[in-house]
Amino acid sequence: MKQTWRWFGPHDTITTADMRQCGVQGVVSALHHIAPGKVWPQDEIKTRQAHISAFPDGTASGLAWDVVESLPVSETIKTKGPDYTSHIANYIESLRNIAACGISVVCYNFMPILDWTRTDLRRRMDHGGNAMSFNLIDFVAFDLHILKRATAADDYSAEILSQAAQRFSELGADGALQLQNNIIAGLPGANDTWTLQQVRDNLATYAQIDAAKLYSNMIDFL
Repeated sequence: MKQTWRWFGPHDTITTADMRQCGVQGVVSALHHIAPGKVWPQDEIKTRQAHISAFPDGTASGLAWDVVESLPVSETIKTKGPDYTSHIANYIESLRNIAACGISVVCYNFMPILDWTRTDLRRRMDHGGNAMSFNLIDFVAFDLHILKRATAADDYSAEILSQAAQRFSELGADGALQLQNNIIAGLPGANDTWTLQQVRDNLATYAQIDAAKLYSNMIDFL
């Protein structure tokens, strides 16, 4: 068992020196600047490894890139859209490049569009720190009243719909914008974010894909 730390790359405000002070023994990272569906070249992987293995002053950190989280599965693969076979070929090449660089643990997921979501990215905890959190009522308020997904109301109970309406009425313009930004902030570590219209457009590509079809697409990918 290793105590590993999620690190988002050289632009992360936490440094390798900070990690060692916290007792970190290994690093979990990813090349978020490379778009899903593209190949991770070995030189890019080795560059990230070099950043992890050294302190800011260039001396050895004693840390290594132990886990890739994640090698993203493109929306094209998930929906079996145009060129999905080439995206799978690129994924295989990326896996081979990762293995050639000595990394043997790779995470992935097959969740549509946002992959993961939280409604609060800086929830204040009792011990004084911050954590990400998810609140269903906040999410439903976003789904119905901000994203305005056409069939959203069909997916929740009357009680939840009522609570979400009340919550949205309390948010105000600034609160609604903050909730929107929290939910569609994009992949962790990425420099880009989604827009509401991009989320709507991507949702439209799943119109004919139910749970069984998505599962079938995942099996084909594997």
